[in-house]
Amino acid sequence: MPLLTLRSYVSGAWAEGKGTLQTLVNPATEEPLAQAGTGGIDMAAALDHARTKGGPALRALSFAERGALLKAMSDVIQGHRDEILDLAVKNGGNTRSDAKFDVDGATFTLSSYAQIGQSLGDAKFVVDGEGIQLGRTPRFHGQHIAVPRRGVAVHINAFNFPAWGFAEKAAVALLAGVPVVSKPATSSGMVAHRITELLLEGAVLPEGALSLLMGSAGDVLEHLGPQDVVAFTGSGDTGIKIRSMPNVIRHSVRVNVEADSLNAAVLGPDAAPGSETYDFFLKDVLRDMTQKAGQKCTAIRRVLAPSSVAAQVRDDLVERLRSVTVGNPAQEGVRMGPVATADQLQDVRLGIGQLGADGRIVFGSAAEVQAVGAPARKGFFVSPVLVEVEAGAAAPTVHSREVFGPVATVVPYSGSAEDAAGIVARGGGGLVSSVYSEDVAFTSDLVLGLAPHHGRVFLGSAKIAEASPGPGTVLPLLVHGGPGRAGGGEELGGLRGLGFYLQRVALEGSRPVIDRITGNKGS
Repeated sequence: MPLLTLRSYVSGAWAEGKGTLQTLVNPATEEPLAQAGTGGIDMAAALDHARTKGGPALRALSFAERGALLKAMSDVIQGHRDEILDLAVKNGGNTRSDAKFDVDGATFTLSSYAQIGQSLGDAKFVVDGEGIQLGRTPRFHGQHIAVPRRGVAVHINAFNFPAWGFAEKAAVALLAGVPVVSKPATSSGMVAHRITELLLEGAVLPEGALSLLMGSAGDVLEHLGPQDVVAFTGSGDTGIKIRSMPNVIRHSVRVNVEADSLNAAVLGPDAAPGSETYDFFLKDVLRDMTQKAGQKCTAIRRVLAPSSVAAQVRDDLVERLRSVTVGNPAQEGVRMGPVATADQLQDVRLGIGQLGADGRIVFGSAAEVQAVGAPARKGFFVSPVLVEVEAGAAAPTVHSREVFGPVATVVPYSGSAEDAAGIVARGGGGLVSSVYSEDVAFTSDLVLGLAPHHGRVFLGSAKIAEASPGPGTVLPLLVHGGPGRAGGGEELGGLRGLGFYLQRVALEGSRPVIDRITGNKGS
């Protein structure tokens, strides 16, 4: 029986790729599921269709109307939630809980931006701040506004969140009035493909507002111009290549990169073993190590504990890791599934060995795992691995190598905020790091030490333990991104996210004219 071919949707029609196609498999069984490729697709024409059809259609709508489109998108995904979850388990190696994290994150993000659109009302562009008197009288006036760019947004997403990754980028671009060409990672692309099919079947969006590339990006980035933008999630090396492309440099194409991140969790010296804050800390570390098999850009990679309790933290984490069942996520009782691909498994195993050279492995290994419910010697499974290093050790690999799997390292520190901040900063910039403490002075000092190196700092305490989804959850109203090795980008953040897709322009002239343009009814 021939494999299902996942087609791309470009220039208003489904298109099947030609030439060599990539095979998508079930990462728990290695069973072939589908094939996809973009060979033969005219990328220049695809971009032009989005610019000339989707762009004008979106810009003709108000923010409230665009927000209504996002709400409709969320409703479509929610209405087919079980079907999409099944695909995520089969093609992504997700447990059902992991799949819900991805799919529900997508619908929540779309709904959140739908509400932002509603709050912006009938406007079609953003009035940015208050007006400014430029002369001796109020008549000579200045005002910043931000208008939709006339290009297309190319979104290149990672394999770990095929639903949420699609939605968090698309929601912001579409609300801003910019059409989207979405390219999911091929290996786990069945979820994004099915979501696109459902949105098109429901005629949710105007023609040209959403295109889909199933397979390689081909030469799509070579056809970008000065009004276009690229949002990329993936490796730092690929981000460098995108930023270095001649036409990207020539046209000053806007590029947002979310790349590697050695996120840290710091246990405060006041959070004694057995306390609520200590237990909250352990719970979040365990969840980040095992959720999505550790394949989250926000996962905790470095676990900082005061030297006086580092051994206790190690032992308590080891005890909790013993209860994690690794296996086929389709099997009941399995808590952690495989990593996404054979290449990913090889990279994780290599990274475990490199981290172990900096210290010692205290739980798990890089060895082959006979997973529950999986065929013998099949599937891309690895056990959770916990490494520890000695207090004061340089541990260069721990602070430079992100192992994108269920792997974390316990790093002792002196107990001072200054020491903890200095150790975390060795990571060269991150998406999020966390502080678990009830000591406000310690927390304040550490936050100010961490803030220059991160896009987000999570403040963990017993007071918010019941309400918090943990540091690994990206919330649409807070910015997502980080400096340095994290890519230097910034996504989401509520209204702030629209800025990437809008052109800010300063109006300078007669106040009555500017007020007429902006709709200001003041004097």
